[in-house]
Amino acid sequence: MEPVAVPRNCPFDYAEALEFDPVLKHLMTEEPVSRIRLPHGDGEAWLVTGYDDVRTVTTDRRFSRSAVIGRNFPRMTPEPIVQDEAINVMDPPGSSRLRSLISKGFAPRHMERMRVRTQHVVDELLDRMEEHGSPADLTEHLADPLPLATICEVLDIPEADRAELRSHARTMMDTGIGNRDNAVQAKAVLRAYFETLTAHRRENPGEDLISTLAAARDGDEILNDQELAVMAMVLLITGQDTTTYQIGNIAYALLTRPKELAMLRSDPGMLPQAIEELLRFIPFRKGVGIPRVATEDVELSGVTIRAGDIVHVSYLTANRDGRKFDRPDELDLERTGPSHMTFGWGGHHCLGAPLATTELQVALGTLLKRFPDLKLAKPAEEVRWNRTSIWRYPLALPVLW
Repeated sequence: MEPVAVPRNCPFDYAEALEFDPVLKHLMTEEPVSRIRLPHGDGEAWLVTGYDDVRTVTTDRRFSRSAVIGRNFPRMTPEPIVQDEAINVMDPPGSSRLRSLISKGFAPRHMERMRVRTQHVVDELLDRMEEHGSPADLTEHLADPLPLATICEVLDIPEADRAELRSHARTMMDTGIGNRDNAVQAKAVLRAYFETLTAHRRENPGEDLISTLAAARDGDEILNDQELAVMAMVLLITGQDTTTYQIGNIAYALLTRPKELAMLRSDPGMLPQAIEELLRFIPFRKGVGIPRVATEDVELSGVTIRAGDIVHVSYLTANRDGRKFDRPDELDLERTGPSHMTFGWGGHHCLGAPLATTELQVALGTLLKRFPDLKLAKPAEEVRWNRTSIWRYPLALPVLW
C-alpha cells in the first residue's frame, strides 16, 4: 500500500530578485509529485513538477480543467482570476473550437501589423526616455507603459479607459487576504465593460483584434457574445501585466550579466533565441496557476493520483528539470533544445504568446540598439522587487547611459 503523502504548506511567497524559490527546488528534487496546501481555497492538491509529468497532465484527457468550475480549489489569490466561461477552463473539443477561432486573430498577417504598432509605441516611449535624460527608470518609461499601450492598441481600447482597466486587472492579481471583495468587484466591472465593448464591435467592426475575433469563422462556428467578451477580458489581463514584468525581468537579468549582454550587443541576430532562454530561466511568477482535476486514477512517477483530486503543475520547475536541460540553473543564451513551458503547454498553451514574444523582441532589441552603453544606476542588491502579487518583477529599474 502506498504511504499517505503529508501535505506541505506552500505560501509560494519567495521574491528574492530572480533567485529560484527554494521550496519549489526542494519539491522538484525530493518529492516531484507532492501534496500541498495553498494560501487560498479548500483542501489540498497535488503538485507535479517534472517536465515529462507536467506534459502528461497538460495533454492527457484524464485531467480536466472544466471540472474545477464551481469548486473552491486551492489557489494563490483570494478570488479566482479565471472566469467560468473562459477558454482557460475548457476541455477539448470545446476549447479546440475556440482556440481555432482565436488563433485566426494571431495569424502571421495580423502579427505583422501588431509588430509595426509595437515598434511605433517602443520608439515613442524611448524618445521620451531620452528626453527625460539619464538616469531614468526603465520600468516607468518602457516596461510599464508598453504592453498596456500595445494590447490596448491591438484591441482598440479608448485611451481614456486604459488606466482604470489596468487598475482593475491589477486588483485581481493581488494575493492579499483582505483583497477579496475588491477583486470580486474588479472582475465584475471588467466583465461589464467588455460585454458592452464587444457588442459594439460586432455592430461596428474595425481593424482591431476584437473585430477580427468577432468575424472569425471555422465553418459555421463563430464566437458567441459571452465567449467574445470573456476572451477580450482575458487578453487585456494576460496581455499587459505579464509582458510588463518580463521586460523588467529580462532587462535586469542582462544588465546584471555583462558577458551575456556583450554577446547580444555584438550579435543582435541572436536576440530571438536569447529571449527563449531568458523565458525558460526566469522564475517570473510565484507558485502555480489554474489546476486540473483527475477524472480517473492516474499514476505519475510512481504516485497514484485518485479520481477527483485537484492537480497543479509548475511550469517553473519543468523549465529547470535537469533530465531535460543540461545545466538547468545556468543562463545559456546559445542553448538549443527542448521548448520552455513559460507560456504553458498542450491545450492551454498561451494563445497570445506570439504577441508577447514580438513585444519582447521589439522592446529589448530597440533598447539595446538605441542605448549601447546602458547600465544599472544602482547596485543590483538595491533594486526593489514586488512582494504582493503572483508575479515576480522589479518595482523600479533605474538605468544610466
